[in-house]
Amino acid sequence: MTAEAIPISYVPAQEMRCILHWFSEWTEHQRNRFLQDLLGKAVPDKLCLLLEGLGSLQLSAPPPSLFQCQMKLWDQWFQSWDIDERNEFLRQLEQQDPNFVALFYKELAGTAGQA
Repeated sequence: MTAEAIPISYVPAQEMRCILHWFSEWTEHQRNRFLQDLLGKAVPDKLCLLLEGLGSLQLSAPPPSLFQCQMKLWDQWFQSWDIDERNEFLRQLEQQDPNFVALFYKELAGTAGQA
């Protein structure tokens, strides 16, 4: 069985292309940060992920980096996507980097049963 692309509107499709392009340029550290953010979006009520996210907050931080700006756009865009668009993004990300998505699923499974 092959995964088929679902029809999505033009704007989310363009947003996904941007994120996938950024992803291809990110360092391993940035990809790990993105992984944690993606996990937080997949399981928003998990306390351990929330606490990890709080550790990255800076109250008197310098101007945001390009990566931080990309992450902010990623968050805004992701929040506006419906479930089919979110699944399509994950499908496209898996095509681009199957190992990253496998790690995402492994980490996601590791959150099962945590409060």
